Amino acid sequence: MSALVAEADRAAAAGNLSRAINLLEQAGVADPSDAQLWLKLAALRRAARQPGKALDAVNRALQLAEFDFMALTMRATLVEQLAPDQAGEAWARALHQRPSGELPSQLREALGRGEAIRDRWIAAREQKLVEATAHLADEATAEEAARIARFQSNVLRKTRPYHSEPTHFAFPGLAEREFHPRSEHPWIEQVEVATDAIAAELETVMSAERAELVPYIQYEEHDALAQWRELNRNPDWTAIHLIRNGERIDANARHCPATMELLATLPQPEIPGAGPNAMFSLLAPHTTIPPHVGVNNSRLVCHLPLVVPPGCWFRVGAETRHWQRGEAFLFDDTIEHEAANPSDELRVVFIFDVWHPALTEVEREAVRRVIASEGGVDNAL
Repeated sequence: MSALVAEADRAAAAGNLSRAINLLEQAGVADPSDAQLWLKLAALRRAARQPGKALDAVNRALQLAEFDFMALTMRATLVEQLAPDQAGEAWARALHQRPSGELPSQLREALGRGEAIRDRWIAAREQKLVEATAHLADEATAEEAARIARFQSNVLRKTRPYHSEPTHFAFPGLAEREFHPRSEHPWIEQVEVATDAIAAELETVMSAERAELVPYIQYEEHDALAQWRELNRNPDWTAIHLIRNGERIDANARHCPATMELLATLPQPEIPGAGPNAMFSLLAPHTTIPPHVGVNNSRLVCHLPLVVPPGCWFRVGAETRHWQRGEAFLFDDTIEHEAANPSDELRVVFIFDVWHPALTEVEREAVRRVIASEGGVDNAL
């Protein structure tokens, strides 16, 4: 077969496209499992102004290598010519596989055109979806409206589903939500009302001589998870723990009586060797926390922003929020999340965990016993 391909290359170089195509067709019969051969045949058929046959060949290539960027791009250009009403979807599929790095100028030009076609296609679909649900606007709550909007965004592939992926303890059957609705946690308002008091105790503990400020992530080098390699024992991300894996850190907690009193009223998970946890998280200027997932999906994590320079952001799954002082939120930290402080100032957030509200008392007790029997875990909130 390689002899046929080599001969076809010579024929193509000599301008004899008909012979080159014939030779590659013979090679394809001899070995139909070579995706690059079909892609080469598609290119020659397109050059010979046989777009329909070129599309057949590129589809054969994609049967063998469905994510091949060049094959998808060639298919998009052919669909654009043969069936313009289907070109938006074809370009969306191709552009989704666009590799990183610099591309040839001719290809960049084609991709620019493809992006415009894709964007028009998405905008038209989005308008249809909005019109299809417009009559529900007066019926939906704010939370329902947000979920419907995300549903539409997922359909359009502007966002994608994210799933809970705990590193250690995965309790089954829990709803996967990136940020959890405030309506299920009425105590969150108490936390927000206490913002000034908690911030004042933060200042006290930060100025105390015997307070303990430690790197947020601390693993032995041979145990460090890949997601923490850059920040393991890094002073750019530090914590002042009040409670760590269920143990009161008295060097810090004694300076924060109001904060500790508030925590005692919250549904924190009491799990030997694992919870509860509560801390002040300090992120240095121009520091990024890479995408990562947490340990245990039977709990949620609450953030209460205290010191937030402009531009600091936090992403869970497909939703990105900017921290606002005194505005708390709850999220599932076993769904991929990341954060950044792009400013020139320190960012401080008060962080603590609570039970996942879907767990029954019996299930909570099972979680306690299972995690305790495993010796707990060195949590990274």
